Amino acid sequence: MTISQLNAAVIGLGVGERHIYGYETEPRCRVIALCDINAEKLQEVGHRHPGKKITQDPEEIFLDPNIQVVSVASYDDVHCSQVVAAIKGDKHVFVEKPLCLTRREYETIADTLNQHPKTKLSSNLILRKTPRFLGLKNRLSKGELGQIYYLEGDYDYGRVHKITEGWRGQIPNYSVVHSGAIHLIDLLCWLTGQRVWEVFAYGNRIATHHTSFKENDLVAALLKFENGAIAKVTANFACNTPHFHRVSVYGTSGTFQQSHSGTVYLQSRDAGVPPQQVTDAYPGATKGDIIPSFVRSILDNEVADVTAQEVFDVMAISLAIEESLQYQCPVRVHYAELLR
Repeated sequence: MTISQLNAAVIGLGVGERHIYGYETEPRCRVIALCDINAEKLQEVGHRHPGKKITQDPEEIFLDPNIQVVSVASYDDVHCSQVVAAIKGDKHVFVEKPLCLTRREYETIADTLNQHPKTKLSSNLILRKTPRFLGLKNRLSKGELGQIYYLEGDYDYGRVHKITEGWRGQIPNYSVVHSGAIHLIDLLCWLTGQRVWEVFAYGNRIATHHTSFKENDLVAALLKFENGAIAKVTANFACNTPHFHRVSVYGTSGTFQQSHSGTVYLQSRDAGVPPQQVTDAYPGATKGDIIPSFVRSILDNEVADVTAQEVFDVMAISLAIEESLQYQCPVRVHYAELLR
């Protein structure tokens, strides 16, 4: 059956409020319902977006036959149950990262989605929409940096209070990898077009040892790609820096480096050759910018900016990193293969 108009709902109205604008950028989509367990937040956001049904009960969203697509932007520990409920309710799903928190949840969502092969799923891996990284992707596709052999991606969170004082430090299985580094993991996989074969990771909580936060606030992981390239990815949530994504890409013909002090391309080993300064916008994207392509993937069957398989692939890598931390050894990445 061809759908000409989509009705959407958003669950979780923190970052989820940004999703409303993302959906309504597409004229064939409208948000008709909002949900949050916090009554005050629900009323506040509902007041800013009048004319929409508001509810504290997610089940009302999953059971509503007039809703075709659901954004899950709630706390990380309920993503799995809400994604599964939405899929079983015949809804397409746009989920904030992370998709889930554990291997069992990962397999549960994959099994459920495979039972509904026409259901679309995507996630808010927003760095793909950053103009600076789109420019880098274009150069890589043209081979301007040669063969890529090493990459670095550092997620400098710079907001330590959010793990020591907020909900992140209160839920089970919270992970700075799943919630932060996953953005850089996805970016590096997207830039290279390669899957990761194996990971090895270390972590610590030196910076927050005096607080109630009990998980690693720093994780550093080495990733080995199937083609032999290597990457280093970190999640540094207690860093004394502004929020930032430090990225380096090393190729046989050139290098891209983004740091707190600037962004450049270098294509010579001669110190006398000046680097090329990069002026493309960073971050230059908002939290809802992935959503219009997701809507078009439903209405027009075009390929979304972030496909379901890509969501599962990056989650598999993130889970492998957490497993490496747990077992203190290299871990092979096990991917769920979706039936699409």
